[in-house]
Amino acid sequence: MSKRCALTLLLIMAVWNSGSSEEEEECKNRWIHIRKLPSRFNLDLLANCSEYPMLDDLCPYLGNHGLGQKTHNRSRSWYRTDSSMLELIFHRRMLEYPCLTQDPFLANAIYLPYYAGLDALPYLYGPESNSSALHGLHLFHFLQQDNPQIWARHMAYDHFLVMARPALDFSQPLTNDPPIWGTSFLELPQFFNITALTLEARAWSWQEHAVPYPTSFHPANLGLLESWLTRARRSKRSVLALFAGGGISGGSATPNIRRSIRSECENTTVDSYYEKLCEIVDCSSGVCEHDPIRFMRPMLQASFCLQPPGDTPTRRSTFDAILAGCIPVFFEELSAKSQYGWHLPENEFEEFSVFIPKEEVVFKGLKILDVLQRIPRARVRTLRERVLKLIPSVLYRKHNSSPGLRTKKDAFDLAIDGTLDKIRSRLQDLDFVI
Repeated sequence: MSKRCALTLLLIMAVWNSGSSEEEEECKNRWIHIRKLPSRFNLDLLANCSEYPMLDDLCPYLGNHGLGQKTHNRSRSWYRTDSSMLELIFHRRMLEYPCLTQDPFLANAIYLPYYAGLDALPYLYGPESNSSALHGLHLFHFLQQDNPQIWARHMAYDHFLVMARPALDFSQPLTNDPPIWGTSFLELPQFFNITALTLEARAWSWQEHAVPYPTSFHPANLGLLESWLTRARRSKRSVLALFAGGGISGGSATPNIRRSIRSECENTTVDSYYEKLCEIVDCSSGVCEHDPIRFMRPMLQASFCLQPPGDTPTRRSTFDAILAGCIPVFFEELSAKSQYGWHLPENEFEEFSVFIPKEEVVFKGLKILDVLQRIPRARVRTLRERVLKLIPSVLYRKHNSSPGLRTKKDAFDLAIDGTLDKIRSRLQDLDFVI
């Protein structure tokens, strides 16, 4: 059987609602219709996994419905997950969503299984980079031609999709000539009304909402989750602060937060409580991206995990750190506080994280390690316990997981809840009958 045929068979295993009164009550105001799209909008994009320009072969990360291959043969929860597979991961989970309806006119929301991030790659890196304003128009034309009344019913306000890249990659103004970077998908008037779930939202976002980057941990049952929580809770924290990432050495001499972190870590003093005050895991050239053992073990041994912005404000490492019970330290609000409100409530940030303005560090000499050392031990324990409680809500559990694990809402569940609420609010504001 071909790779594409296998993917097709796996992705059509949707279980539609039976219409029982119990389901009607549980699914009230929660019905979702999955729009049927031609394979050129999703599965065909996976078939080209080894042919995208400027990128490594993506084919190894298609396994296990986008979770990637297991980190080793005996692993039961750990996979080599690539963030670009979020669209596939989300699609697979949508197929087992309990409140699906085949009737789009009974649905409270319409899900478009369009792999927008993968479809954007030729516009970002390939020969179509000068045609960025065309990205998405083929989808719009299909939606207009195939049952256009579905799109028109609520002027597309009830539609949503997943885009496995930062929103800025889809936000190039149509007036840019020649194009600079990104496609113009979110700038197209045709898509102004949809809700886009992205890995990072813009500061002024209203179309999109950020959802967590997928980590490498995808438990299939409650026992595996609880076993990991126990390990993270009991782990000895012998290092005060850890930074796992690239951009630490080389490059421009211009002052920046990562350079300041390196300078501090190279000039640490002895501390009576911690074996080490600072540790760096060099993840340059993407060496950590699909190898979680490189950074998860050090994170389990650290009290604080530093999350400086890089090319963009957000980092997958934020969610890896939470998974390890390592208290995240942010240096600008766009890194998380103004991003992941459905998963990391903005009004609770001081309960599970530390904020140190990067300007104070880079330009005024504030020492990160001094700030962290001044936090009382009891406060550190309280922060870590709150981080541990966040773990179930920021991971994407494995598809077909056990009923027990499904009682705990994960990143997918919270994203669906938030999307339904957002769509409902927007429709009410526009006086649509819902």
